Amino acid sequence: MELNNIQQYLLREIADIDGEITGAYNIRSDSMSIGRQSTENVEIVSKTGVSGMDIFIKPDTVGESVHIPVVMTQSGLKETVYNDFYIGDNADIEIVAGCGIDNCGNHDSQHDGIHRFYVGKNAKVKYIEKHFGSGKGTGKRILNPVTEVYMEEGSTCEMEMVQIKGVDDTDRETVAELKAGAKLIVRERLMTHGVQRALSDYAVSLNGEGANADVVSRGVARDDSYQKLDLKIVGNAACKGHTECDSIIMDNGKILAVPALEANDVDASLVHEAAIGKIAGDQIIKLMTLGLTEAEAEEQIINGFLR
Repeated sequence: MELNNIQQYLLREIADIDGEITGAYNIRSDSMSIGRQSTENVEIVSKTGVSGMDIFIKPDTVGESVHIPVVMTQSGLKETVYNDFYIGDNADIEIVAGCGIDNCGNHDSQHDGIHRFYVGKNAKVKYIEKHFGSGKGTGKRILNPVTEVYMEEGSTCEMEMVQIKGVDDTDRETVAELKAGAKLIVRERLMTHGVQRALSDYAVSLNGEGANADVVSRGVARDDSYQKLDLKIVGNAACKGHTECDSIIMDNGKILAVPALEANDVDASLVHEAAIGKIAGDQIIKLMTLGLTEAEAEEQIINGFLR
């Protein structure tokens, strides 16, 4: 692949790609695939009729990775992409996605990515999705991801959902359905600044005995930005569900957390924790006594909170 400096910069930010990629991958730039590689156990196939791919991971595949990052560098470009993952029974795989938009023009750029995961029995998936925006143009950088996870018996899915910076508008939707013994772990980290707007909507259904979900979202709203988190867990069997929403509000930021728990089985155990607050003054003072400025102390606290 021949990559320009902006493409390289975005790929480093969203997928930690710096040089040669091992394993299966598809690199998408400005609505085109600019590099693709399948392996013996992972096959990537283009869809017909719509933009996107089908990714097939063979049963019992262990220790392999799939990288499918997207970068956009053309101002005014808008696209919708559908990617479906079929993870075979007993597989253990890491999937790295994410989208970076560099907009130096006056028109809005937008990427809507719909990812669907079909996780086989006793399979394990680690999914990493990072979103990032850059560029000095007045056009917006808009990202609207949809993530759907359908988990068979005994499967595990660990998801790291990160919005780093520079995304002007995002509407994130996550849906998960778990069968017996399946386990879902979600760690969302989100920071907004300026007049950015970020919405996150989770709907997790625990449908089988022993299903377990642990969803934790941490957000920081700075300047005049706005965040809203809708998080719902439904227990339809003897299951366990835990959600946690922790947010730091700064400047004139606004945060709305809307937790919801629904138990439809007497043995469903569902717990929610939520907190919104500003940075404690004694934390800043303590760091300033170590030689940091007030701004540096704030950054240290925020970085630690979002780690």
